[in-house]
Amino acid sequence: MALRVSILTREYPPLIYGGAGVHVGQLVAQLRPITAAVDVQCLGEPRPGATAHLEDFPPGANPAFRVLGADVAMAAAVPPVDVIHSHTWYANLAGHLAGLYRHLPHIVTAHSLEPLRPWKREQLGGGYELSLWAERTAFAGAAAVIAVSAGMRRDILQTYPGLDPEQVQVVHNGVDTTEFQPDPDNSQLLAWGLDPDRPLVVFVGRITRQKGLVHLVRAAEQFDRETQLLLLAGAPDTPEIGAQFAAAFDHLKTAGRTVVWVPEMVPRRLVRQALTQATVFACPSVYEPLGIVNLEAMACATAVVASAVGGIPEVVVDQTTGLLVPYDPARADDPDQVQAFETGLAEAVNTLTRQPERAQAMGQAGRQRCIDHFDWAAIARQTVAVYQQAIETFQSR
Repeated sequence: MALRVSILTREYPPLIYGGAGVHVGQLVAQLRPITAAVDVQCLGEPRPGATAHLEDFPPGANPAFRVLGADVAMAAAVPPVDVIHSHTWYANLAGHLAGLYRHLPHIVTAHSLEPLRPWKREQLGGGYELSLWAERTAFAGAAAVIAVSAGMRRDILQTYPGLDPEQVQVVHNGVDTTEFQPDPDNSQLLAWGLDPDRPLVVFVGRITRQKGLVHLVRAAEQFDRETQLLLLAGAPDTPEIGAQFAAAFDHLKTAGRTVVWVPEMVPRRLVRQALTQATVFACPSVYEPLGIVNLEAMACATAVVASAVGGIPEVVVDQTTGLLVPYDPARADDPDQVQAFETGLAEAVNTLTRQPERAQAMGQAGRQRCIDHFDWAAIARQTVAVYQQAIETFQSR
């Protein structure tokens, strides 16, 4: 069967800021050669290869209301296809509505779960309740749900116990190992004022509670003094997390540590250079369904120190491609756990910066793991298999 697919998403290249956008961009590119047609509906500004819908209605409303307004426009724009596939709550309701309207199976890929991100109340206010409702409604009506990790699948079934477990299937995220590969150019490192002869820890991600950056900055006070820290971190999600980060960052600078914060969005080629030059890539997330950025670091042959949450242990093999640090999301407010986590991050980083040969070996093992297990072409084929099964089940009802 020559499938026609409509992909519904908030992010689409070149305007992407997170793992879901990377996933969609790579998936669409791999689906096009193996399907009859791939339509893309996205939110935001117009861009090539997609139909874009501005989040501008109702004017002046809470951002969540404007997302839902754009979702209605997106659903109405879906052309005749065989299957609809939405990504994140921002587009889930559009997929649900389009599936109802056209009587088609709607597939959801779960990149995260809104009930497990309560800190978004700070960002969305009452709109967070709308995001919960949109996700819950879409999941309940979906013909199939794709989890990006086995850990995410467990979370889905626990959060939405009414789902049929057979409908929830695991298809991992991937990484383009031709784009992310070791890059020996250290000119940007020098431009940022960093010393290529000293150990370097790199973080890439958003300043949000989910990514745990504040924990890493606090942990850095326990790094060996010669270790440098580079933060490629965009603007804070909320003033509250921004203030926490700023306080931790200023305290680290006052302590005389070498830390560089690059607040603007960095081109992917420079991210690749930073990841390659790093002795260690740090991922201190307190919630992470998979963590594509860990794959990108591994593909650049860099060892990873990460929290052992969500799908991260399915990517980072402890003691082989990096080191994992225990963290229990259920104890997020326990100061003893927070202190232990930050100390654990520091100890893991120090272990690898003191043993550069071990870190290099882990980096090489990580790149090979990416090549062997996280190829986007294979992931696209697995996704098509989910489509076909969902269509057959939907048509037999």
